[in-house]
Amino acid sequence: MTQKLIQTQTQKMQQVQRLSAQQMLQVKLFEMPLNELEENVNAELDDNPALERCSDEDGEVRNDNDDTQDSNSNDTEDIDYTESNEREEREDALDSALKDMGADDEMPEPTYNINRGGLSNNPDYQNMVYGDTLSFYDRLKEQMDMLHLTDKEHDIMEYIIGSLDDDGLLRKDIGTISDELAIYHNIDASEKEIRDVLHLLQQFDPAGIGAQNLQECLLLQIERMKESKLKTVIHKVIKDYFDEFTKKHWDKIQEGMSLNDLQIQELQKEIRKLNPKPGSSLGEAESRNTQQITPDYIIDTTDDGDISFYINRGNIPDLTVSSSFQDMIDSYKNNKANMNRQEKEALLYAKEKVEKARGFIDAVKQRRHTMFIVMKSIINWQKKFFEDGDEADLHPMILKDIADQTKLDISTVSRIASMKYAQTRWGTFPLKFFFSDSYTTEDGEEMSTRKIKLALKGLVEKEDKKKPMSDDILAASMKEKGFPIARRTVAKYREQLGIPVARLRREL
Repeated sequence: MTQKLIQTQTQKMQQVQRLSAQQMLQVKLFEMPLNELEENVNAELDDNPALERCSDEDGEVRNDNDDTQDSNSNDTEDIDYTESNEREEREDALDSALKDMGADDEMPEPTYNINRGGLSNNPDYQNMVYGDTLSFYDRLKEQMDMLHLTDKEHDIMEYIIGSLDDDGLLRKDIGTISDELAIYHNIDASEKEIRDVLHLLQQFDPAGIGAQNLQECLLLQIERMKESKLKTVIHKVIKDYFDEFTKKHWDKIQEGMSLNDLQIQELQKEIRKLNPKPGSSLGEAESRNTQQITPDYIIDTTDDGDISFYINRGNIPDLTVSSSFQDMIDSYKNNKANMNRQEKEALLYAKEKVEKARGFIDAVKQRRHTMFIVMKSIINWQKKFFEDGDEADLHPMILKDIADQTKLDISTVSRIASMKYAQTRWGTFPLKFFFSDSYTTEDGEEMSTRKIKLALKGLVEKEDKKKPMSDDILAASMKEKGFPIARRTVAKYREQLGIPVARLRREL
C-alpha cells in the first residue's frame, strides 16, 4: 500500500497573551539586584539622550510635560527612507504618524507613595562587599606567574587551573585534558607533560590544590606537615586505611595499627585540621567577586521592637526627561503644517526617545513600588524574627502567601525575591531566607520546616559522639521536644542538612 504526504493549509482563531515592551522592561528590572540595576540605568543614560539625571534640588523625579505617545505611533515601524523615488510616500507616512501628536494623553502620576527622603538621605552608605577581591582563578595565576615556565607549560597550567572545580580538585582525567588541549587549543601535550605541570600546580597554596581525588588531596597536605611521628601515623592512615577512614571504622584502624584510645583521639584531632576542599575559601572569593552583595533593603529594629525599612538606592540617580527634547517636540508640534521631511524625521526621533525615557522612568518607579509592598508584606508575616532575630521564629511562608497578601502575581513575587538581600539588625540575608515550607503533623498542626531542622541540628550537635543517635532515636527525641515527625522525615531533613548517618558520626 503506497503512502503519500499531503500538505494542507488551515485557518483558525486563537487567543494568545503577549507581554508589551513596557511589561517586558518591568519584568527585567524586577529581577535585577541593586548592582545590576545601577549598571542598567547608566547604560540607559548613555544610550538614550532624552533620559537625563535630575538636577532638581528636592531630589524628586521630574515628569515635566509628561506627554505620552498613543498607539498610532506603531504605524512608523515600516517606514523606509532609503529610496529617493518614494519621497511622496514617505511624506504621507510621516504625516500619518504625526497627525495625532497634539492629542497625546499625559502620563498618569503613580498611585503609590514611598518615602523618598528615606531612600535618598543616605549618601554615605557604601556597598557591602564580602570576601576577597581576588578570584580563585586570579590567585592561582598569580602564583603561576612566579614560576619560570615555557610558553607550552604556561598554556597547559592555565588550562588545568581553568579545569579545577570549586573545591580546588581536578576531576578530569589526564588523558581527557590531553585530548581537549589538542582539539580546542591546538596544543600537542603528552600525558607525562601534563602530569609534570600538574605536580608544579600541586605545590601552590592552599595545600591540596590540584589533587585528583580526596585521598591525594589529604596526602598533599600531610606532606607539608612538620616531620614527626604523628605525621607518619596520619600518612599511614590516609594511605593504607583510607576506606576505613571514610567509613569512620576507627575500631579497625585502631586494631590494625595497634593504637590505644588516647592515640586515636589525638589522631582524629589532627586529621580534622586537614581541609578536604582546599579551594573552598578561594571559591568564596570568586563568587563574591563575580557578584558583590549589596543589600537592596535596609531594615532597622529599635530596642522597643519598632521595625522600619527603606529601599537602598545605591548610586542610582533621579531620572527625568530631557527638557531640550521636550522643547523640540513642543516646537515642532505647534508648527506641523510647515515642517519639511527632515524636521518630521527629527520629530519622530525625539518622540521615540522621549517615550522610551518615560517608559524607563516608570519601570524604575514600578520596581521600587513593587519591592516596597513585597518587603512590607514579608515584615508583617515574619515580624517576630525581625524583632528578636531568632531563626526559629520564622513562620512557614511561601511565595503564594505573599502574592495573595499583596495581590501580585506569584511570578512577580518570585522575581522580586530573586537575588535580593536585606540588611537587618541580625545580619544580611537573601530574601529567600525568609521563605520556608511547612510541615503538617498527624494532629493537623502546621510547623515551619526551618524550625524543625534547627531543632534536629541542635540534637545532633549535643549528642554523645561515642554513641550517636539513630534516626529512630532522633524521631523520639524530636517528639519529646514538641516536633512529632516520622523517622523517614528525620532521615530526609538530616540528609538536607548534610548530617551523616549515626555510624559515620561516631567518634572514639
